[in-house]
Amino acid sequence: MRRFAGAALTATLCASAANASILAVPAGKDAQERLQSALIDAKPGDTVLIGAGRFELTDGLSLDVKDVTIKGAGQDKTILDFKGQMAAGEGLMITSSAVTVRDLTVEDAKGDAVKAKGVDQITFIDMKVDWSGPPKSTNGAYGVYPVASTNVLIDGVTVRGASDAGIYVGQSKNIVVMRSRAEFNVAGIEIENSMNADVHDNVSTHNAGGILVFDLPNLPQQGGRSHRIFHNQVVDNDTENFAPKGNIVASVPTGTGVMIMANRDVHVFGNTISGNASAAVIVAGYKREIKDATYEPLPRDVVVRDNHFGRNGWAPNIPGAPEAAALLPKPMPPILWDAATRFTRVGGPPVEQTVNVVLSDGPVLRLNLTDVNNLMSAKPAIVASVKGTPVAEPSPVVLPEAQARLASR
Repeated sequence: MRRFAGAALTATLCASAANASILAVPAGKDAQERLQSALIDAKPGDTVLIGAGRFELTDGLSLDVKDVTIKGAGQDKTILDFKGQMAAGEGLMITSSAVTVRDLTVEDAKGDAVKAKGVDQITFIDMKVDWSGPPKSTNGAYGVYPVASTNVLIDGVTVRGASDAGIYVGQSKNIVVMRSRAEFNVAGIEIENSMNADVHDNVSTHNAGGILVFDLPNLPQQGGRSHRIFHNQVVDNDTENFAPKGNIVASVPTGTGVMIMANRDVHVFGNTISGNASAAVIVAGYKREIKDATYEPLPRDVVVRDNHFGRNGWAPNIPGAPEAAALLPKPMPPILWDAATRFTRVGGPPVEQTVNVVLSDGPVLRLNLTDVNNLMSAKPAIVASVKGTPVAEPSPVVLPEAQARLASR
């Protein structure tokens, strides 16, 4: 039976699984039409099998059918080339659940490379995203970008050149990012406004910032919490911050290893953090104007322990505030904590908040800010460690596919 129109070069092969089909899309002319047709006509359980070769695409692709696998012939063998994309937007947009994207490369998307929005069970495996040429602000913001989603697995993914974050998970729950590589992005790996993330056994290198865990105001999901950042290589993050002006990550100091901002119950342990000129680890509050009446801008219950620190902090900087950067010692201690316990919302009185952190990998530079928004109120002091009140480590995030892949290697 004919499964899609206008696809003379696309084969439909019946698979042995019950009623599942393989929709094979070889390279060649009319790639845009044939590939999008396969994504439209796929049925739950099907695999869209994209052949080896370069697919020159002029528009974004989309998938809204659940339980579909998009599979290439391998990284650097199947290349979805969006250099000729005529409109801004995603390279591939996914709005259906139980989808896997694997074994392919996405190049030069005008906007985000691969985005999944509002889905459950989204998996990215053994794939690559790249923007050619040197890093630049006109590159797409995000490489792999699941947002407002649950049960997210990112395994064996490489992203290079994103003008915001290479691997970004936002406003999501139950997340595993493992065995992936982020390089030459503004932020290598970013977990934002999310709950329950395990980020482990990744390499984040030659970004402006290596791994960021943020919570931001004015978003549908706030209260980010319960993350484990462990067994990662966060090294040589030395690319000048090239984010567009006004973007929140434009304020990340070039040469940041790990940065925790305004998040709760974040445990950073067992990582190798070296070669980051500004700081190995920064724990800080949100320092822009706060209008959101429900937003909590200070980090709470953050634990930094048992990491291996190499050379870090020899040239610290604070974007847009050189006078504040001048207050910092050189070299920096491994950990910088702003130690703010007060913030102010627009139109409201100052709010005092109890802040608990455990920073045992000292020494620690405490800035002792009078107010989180007033960097010039800093009274820097170096302490051996910050003991705080013990915080139980979050439970591991259990995703069956992640467990199976770890067990198979």
